[in-house]
Amino acid sequence: MEALALSALNGLSYSLLLFLLASGLTLIFSLLGVLNFAHGGFYMLGAYLAWQSSQWLGFWGGLLLAPLGVAVVATGFEVGVLRRLRSQGHLPELLATFAFGVVLVEAARLLWGSGPVPYAIPASLQGALFALSGVDFPVYRGFVMATALAALALAWLLLWRTRAGLIVQAALTHAPMTSALGHDVRAVQTGVFAVGGALAGLAGAVGGPLLVTEPDMAAQMGALLFAVIIIGGLGSLRGALLGALLVGEVQTLAVAVNGSLADGLQRLGWNAPAAWPASDGILPSLLHLDLARAAPLLPYVMLVGVLALRPQGLTRALSRDDAL
Repeated sequence: MEALALSALNGLSYSLLLFLLASGLTLIFSLLGVLNFAHGGFYMLGAYLAWQSSQWLGFWGGLLLAPLGVAVVATGFEVGVLRRLRSQGHLPELLATFAFGVVLVEAARLLWGSGPVPYAIPASLQGALFALSGVDFPVYRGFVMATALAALALAWLLLWRTRAGLIVQAALTHAPMTSALGHDVRAVQTGVFAVGGALAGLAGAVGGPLLVTEPDMAAQMGALLFAVIIIGGLGSLRGALLGALLVGEVQTLAVAVNGSLADGLQRLGWNAPAAWPASDGILPSLLHLDLARAAPLLPYVMLVGVLALRPQGLTRALSRDDAL
């Protein structure tokens, strides 16, 4: 039981990292109405900028500079490209974000190579935070959880407890009226895009040492990110949180359990699947497939199921509140 609880905590740290990344994309989609396919590239760029900055300023300097650097890149892209395409509809914007994501990945390959870089956990954050049944829970995973929660709490306070946040919400729901009151809606859109990029950069800065820092991380995390927000409900921060928790915990616990569907059916009293050789066809092979091997596939199986049964996402069944 303790081992399962520790795996659930590991899943929670991974889920909060996913939510930190997904929240930025959700903010961008809520205000601009475009799915930012470059968001995985922003995550990758944050990891690389943090690693590169850490060579000169240490880990903490890289952690501060990476979100700022990604925010600058996001601002330049929004002002220079997306703003010019906004009057053309969402399809040109979507294609532009896809192309820019590819540009970011290929630029990373040119600058830092195709292999992983040695972005390691700093000595001050190594070791065990606590132990359950002799198994350690790493300090760094606790740091990832604390960083994600602090960043998201700050974003929530800015959005719901400041005048700037009220303007952002007004621009989301009543853009013409907000503009008529003298507020620059285009500047608000640019600011939100920059904040979304900064959140992705921060996720990359803390996620790089935990996972891996390489160009392919953009595509891997980008695909997973869209599964998260679609499962939860597009444009909903509550949905992003729910989707991140489901995806993170399912993937982590699947690796921890490392059983098969046949094992589960056997525990329930049906022994027939256990007697089927795994090589006798597709169904027996699927029944004997280890969950640990299938873990990367599970979020997308969940995605297909949600799209088939509730295309609007899970949170639409729980609340009809506004997206934010």
